[in-house]
This record gives sequence, C-alpha cells and structure tokens, in this order.
Amino acid sequence: MSLPQESADEQADPLDAFRQFFALERDVLVLSVAMFAFSLGFQMTGRYMAEYMSALGASVFVIGLFGTFGNVISAVYPYPGGAISDRLGSRYALTVFGFCSTLGFGIWLVAPALADVTVGPTSLAIVAIFLGLLLAQAWKSFGLGATFAIVKQAVPPSQLAAGFASTETFRRSAFLVGPLVAAALFAPFGSSNSAVLAAFQLLLLVAVAFGVIGTVIQHVRYRSDEDDIGKEFEGVSQLLTDLRAMPDELRPLLIGDTLVRFANGMVYVFFVLVVTQFLEVGLSLSLPVVGTIALSPQSYFGLLLGLEMVVALLTMVPVAKAAERVGLKPVVALGFVVYAVFPVLLINAPADPAVLAVLFAFSGLRFAGLPAHKALIVGPAERGAGGRVTGAYYLLRNVVVIPSAALGGLLWDGISNPLTGAQVFAGDPVVAFTIATGIGLVGTAYFLLFGEEFEAYR
Repeated sequence: MSLPQESADEQADPLDAFRQFFALERDVLVLSVAMFAFSLGFQMTGRYMAEYMSALGASVFVIGLFGTFGNVISAVYPYPGGAISDRLGSRYALTVFGFCSTLGFGIWLVAPALADVTVGPTSLAIVAIFLGLLLAQAWKSFGLGATFAIVKQAVPPSQLAAGFASTETFRRSAFLVGPLVAAALFAPFGSSNSAVLAAFQLLLLVAVAFGVIGTVIQHVRYRSDEDDIGKEFEGVSQLLTDLRAMPDELRPLLIGDTLVRFANGMVYVFFVLVVTQFLEVGLSLSLPVVGTIALSPQSYFGLLLGLEMVVALLTMVPVAKAAERVGLKPVVALGFVVYAVFPVLLINAPADPAVLAVLFAFSGLRFAGLPAHKALIVGPAERGAGGRVTGAYYLLRNVVVIPSAALGGLLWDGISNPLTGAQVFAGDPVVAFTIATGIGLVGTAYFLLFGEEFEAYR
C-alpha cells in the first residue's frame, strides 16, 4: 500500500490520519472508510453479543465458549488471511473479507428465526451465532502485521508511540460512534428478551448496511498499483523461523501481556451482563425542556462504552507524547494496571449509574497505553521485519488466551461433574472477576520486574 513516508527528522503527527482522510488521498481514503465502516459494525454489535445470546436462551458458559471461539479465530486467522491475500491480491482479498464479514452480520440478524429448531442440547439460533462469528471476523484478520510494519517504516524510532497514536485515534473514532448508535437504538425498547432481540436486530441491520458500503467502496475505489500487503507469507516454516527469531527483549513483555490479556479475556464478554443483569443499572435524567428521560440498562451500557472511548481518544495522544519523556515501560504498565483492576472494581460496584460512569471512564485509560505497547512490540524488530515480529507475537499471545472466556464462564456459571451431574462449584460472578484481577496483577508485576525499555526511549 502506498502511504506518504516521513523522513527520519520529521515529527510523527498524531492527527495525520485525519489530515490524510480529509485531503482525500485515494488509498488512505478507501482503506480508512472501510476501516471505519467495519469497526463501527463490530462495536455496535460485539459488545452486546452476550446480551443477545442470553435473550436467545444461551447459558453463561455457552457465552463464554463464544468468547473462546472468538479467541481461536483471532489466533488462527491472520496467517491464512495472508495466504489468501497472496493468492487473490489485496483488492480482491479485501472484497472477499468484507463480503464474509457482512454475511456474518446477516446470519446474526436472522438467528432468532431459528430459535425453535433444536440441535442437541441447544438451538439452531445459537449455532448460527457461532457461524456468524466465523464470518464476521474475516475482515479484521487482514493486515495486522502490515499496519505495524508501515508505521515502523514511516516514523523515527523515538516517536513510534506517536505514530501508532495516529492510526489508533482514527480507528477508534468508530469505537466511540458505534456504542452511541447502539445506545440510541436501544433507547425506545425495554429490557425484556423480546425487546433486546428487536433492538439488537436493528443494530445488525445498520451493521449490514455499513458492511455493504465498506465492501463496495473498497472494491470499486481501491486501485493502488504499489500495494504489497499480503505478499510476504511464506508458510508454516516462515512462521516457525519468526517465532524462534523473536527479539529477547520482547519475552518479558509477551509473558506479562499474555497474563493480562488472559485475565481480561475471562470477563470481557460478560461486562454487558454485569451492567444489564447483575447490577441492572439504567439511567434516569430530568431535563428542563424535555422532561424525564429513562434509559434501560442496555441503552446506558452503550453510553458507558462511549464515555470509555472518549477518555481513550482524549488521552491516547498526550500519553504517547509523554512516553517520549518518561519511556514506554511506565506507560505500558499503566495500561496493564487498568486492565487488571477494572474487573474487580466493576463486579463490586454499587448499582449506581454515576459510579459506573466513573469506572468506565477509568477503563478508558487502558487504551492510553496501546500506542506505547505497540511501539514496544515492534521497536526491537529489525527494519523490514516489523510485520513478521508482530504476527509472531500476537499469534503466541492469542493462542494462550484462547480458553480464557470459557474459564470465566465456568467460574460464573458453575462447574458440574459430567458423570454424576453433581455440582462441584456453584458459580459466582464475583469469584470469576476477582480471579481475573489476580491473574492480571501477576502479569503486571512480572512486566514491571523484568520488562525492558526500548532503547530509543531511554
């Protein structure tokens, strides 16, 4: 992909992604529109999926399995995605991935119509939810390593965090808009299962529409002749070589990061259930002209996600700049701490909308460390090898994190002896979230003790 390159003595501009967009540079515009469209679809639907599945009759454990299934896809998709891109070329690969994601949203949309058809102990609707995820995540599998490599090549080493802040700020603007759209669409509905299904199907209609728009635009308008994304895949032997060649400096970060992400994976998919079912917190506002506005817990959850992302967008760039003075390691550790302690704070919070607003605003700080985290991953890589190092790092981390959501579901829902049916553990959401925080804090402590600073930031 042909992107404007900055010379080594130029400053990485955290607002450059927006300037490129409004300057209508063709390749940047096309991929930015697609990125925004699909990110919007994912953010409107993904964070509510546990609520949708619960309304369809799924148990907490099955919802946990859904989260684990998503972890499997995240771990195994990138390398096959690279092979498909190599075979089809970037333009057609993007089109195929976009079509698959849109089809996945469509399968989620029609799932309730299959609720009365049983498949073993569950319904065909739940099976359709899993099948839809297999397709919906297709577009996200494209270009992760290439994005890291492009940023590494485009900015001087001492400003990698600011370079990543630029791309993260643009991409996560959809993370802000998506939950707010969800909150607005949930607002006219109640909290019953039928209301949740109706509201969520509206969200899915919007997601399908954006998926179609993103797919069509990227297929019709994407013409970059110099695009070389997806042409470096060399098979399993290359993957094994990359894993063995991972810089030693990354190993403490990888271990700490994996523990923190495993902890987050245990509870992430259940955040919506904590707000809507465990705490059952909505919001009632009295406005001078409008009168009283009552928001259901489902609608309020969307506002909380929006607040979380506002904090993320406001802090990401300043924190990335601060990393140039204090180093990457303290900033990454800050993000790890927020990841770790948020679950135990949330599950023990009082059923008060103001308290939840403060907690989700605090949660937004975990995103502030992401640009520095990415810089710490790709920084030690040799020039020209950033994409492969990134791919190897994320593959290892994501494979280990795979069972986390299922474990969280077991701890929440309880564990029974499969032979006798006797209950071994009754299940407790507080226990699940507390254990998650404990694992996250262990990962944070390990990184603080053994993690290394990237030389350019010392």
